[in-house]
Amino acid sequence: MAELLIVYHSRTGGSRRMAEAAAESARGEIAAVLKRAEDTGPEDLLAADGYVFCAPENLAALSGQMKEFFDRCYYPVLGRLNGRPYAQMVCAGSDGENAARQCARIATGWRLKAVQEPLIICTHAQTPEAILAEKAIPEDQLERCRELGQALGAGLAMGVF
Repeated sequence: MAELLIVYHSRTGGSRRMAEAAAESARGEIAAVLKRAEDTGPEDLLAADGYVFCAPENLAALSGQMKEFFDRCYYPVLGRLNGRPYAQMVCAGSDGENAARQCARIATGWRLKAVQEPLIICTHAQTPEAILAEKAIPEDQLERCRELGQALGAGLAMGVF
């Protein structure tokens, strides 16, 4: 059975909820493994057939914990993941584009194949209080995350990717 690894980092719950929604819908199609970035290592990446990377955008960049995951795992798997599919989700306060670009550049270095455009969910958190508050992702936005997980899971199950 194909395995989809969903790696996420979340400080205020938004990215975690997004990752959980994707994992929940993918599990109907394949084995979906949901792991926090700080608990994920090169062996997890090597064991999976495809990936979803989900992180918040902090200060117009990937969150530090997600970047640390990529830094720690990058060289041990370099040249060993070529051609595997991936998708990404970003929980942003304003636009999320820079975090998505950073993730895409890392995935390009690993020679992963993007199977869809980044899914960016904007919370519009702009004050210190709103930025630090626990995030509630609206149901219609969580549905987009479920669709991403289901599509990637189905593609892996059918051998499309």
